[in-house]
Amino acid sequence: MRFSDVAMPVDLVWSSPFCRWQGPLAEMSSVDLAVDVTARALARTGLPAAEISQVAFGTTVPQPTSFYGVTTIAPRLGLDTVTGPTIAQACATSVAVVQAAAVQVELGAHRTVLALAADRTSNGPLLVWSAQRSPGAAPRTEHWVLDPMRNDPNTGQSMLDTAEHVAAEEGYSRAEIDAVTLLRHEQYQASAARRSGHLVEVHVPGRRGNVVVDDDHGVHDTTADGLAALSPVRPDGVVTYGSQTHPGDGTAGAVLSTVDRARELNGGSGVARLLAVGFARTDRARMPRAPLPAARAALTAAGLDITDVDVVTTHNPFAVNDLYFARQTGFALDRMNPYGCSLVYGHPQGPTGLRALAELVAALHARGGGRGLFTGCAAGDTAGAVLVEVTD
Repeated sequence: MRFSDVAMPVDLVWSSPFCRWQGPLAEMSSVDLAVDVTARALARTGLPAAEISQVAFGTTVPQPTSFYGVTTIAPRLGLDTVTGPTIAQACATSVAVVQAAAVQVELGAHRTVLALAADRTSNGPLLVWSAQRSPGAAPRTEHWVLDPMRNDPNTGQSMLDTAEHVAAEEGYSRAEIDAVTLLRHEQYQASAARRSGHLVEVHVPGRRGNVVVDDDHGVHDTTADGLAALSPVRPDGVVTYGSQTHPGDGTAGAVLSTVDRARELNGGSGVARLLAVGFARTDRARMPRAPLPAARAALTAAGLDITDVDVVTTHNPFAVNDLYFARQTGFALDRMNPYGCSLVYGHPQGPTGLRALAELVAALHARGGGRGLFTGCAAGDTAGAVLVEVTD
C-alpha cells in the first residue's frame, strides 16, 4: 500500500529498552509498560495530548486488563475521548499497527494518530480450555508464548525448523551464519552512544521505589571464538543459541500525522515520510525468506527498487534471515541494522518492528536523510515491511 501524505516526526519514533525474558520487566504488565514509556516519550517533545485523536495498539501476549486495549490505555495517557483498534499479527504486528494508523491519516479520518505496541513474553499465560468429552473432563492447556514457537498448526513444524530448512536449501555454512551474528553484535556495541536518542527509559515500580531501566538488559558479550564454541541446537543443524534471538519484554511507538503537521510537531528537526507498507507470505515453513517478498511489495507500491534504499533494518530471529536477504538482493550486510537488531537485544514480538523502525529513522537522520526499509518475518511464513524517507 502506498501513502502520499503521512509522516512521523523524527523525534516521535521511540522504543523502550528491551529486556531478556524473566529480567527486570518480568513483573510489569505490558499495558503498564506501554503507558509508562509512551507518556515519557510524548512529554519529552511537549506534544499536547489533544493532538492525538486515535490510538492503534498492537500486542500478541494477553496481559491482565489487556482485553480492553486502547480504551484502558488512552485515558491513562490523558486521551480520555480517544479509542482505536487492538491489533495482533504475530511478529508483523508493528507493521500492521503502522499501516492501520497511516490509513486513518491518509484518508483524512484523523490528523494525528499514535501507533503503539507492547508485549511481555515473561510469565506468559497458561491457557486452560474446557474439554468436557475428554477422560475425566480433563482440560486442554496451551502455553501462549512457548507452544507457538514449537509448533505452527499450519505445518506442524517449529520456528527453528524454518531457519534450518532455508539454511540447508541455500547451502549456508555454520561459519557464514556465525559471521553475520558477530557483525550484528559489533554494530550494536558500536552504536551504544547513539541509542539514547530513540530509547526511552522505563520506571519499574518496586517496593523501595521505582527501578529505572535505561538500556537493554540481557545482551551477552559475543566473540568469534565464543560463537564457534557453541553446539548447534540440533546435532545436524547450523543454528545455535547464539545465532537466534531470545524472547523479551518491551514497548515501542510512533506518532503519525500529515507531512505538514509532522514538520510542525518536530520543530524543524526533520520528518520520516511513510512511502509504503507491504505484506507477503512465502513457502510453508520457510520463514527467513518471507521478508524479501514483503520488502519487494513495499518497494513496488512506492515505485522504487532496492538500489534506491540507503539503509535496511530487519527483524531477524535467525541470522539466516539477513544472510538470505543480502544474497538475494545484493544489499550489503554491513549496510543493514547499523544499531544491531533483535538477534542481539531480543524479541518481545509485537513491538520488535517498531523498535527497528525507530532505529531506521535514527540512522537515516544521522546520515542527513535518505530512504530506508524495515522488513521482518512473522509466524511461520509471513512478513511485513515499511518504507520511509527522512527529510529535513
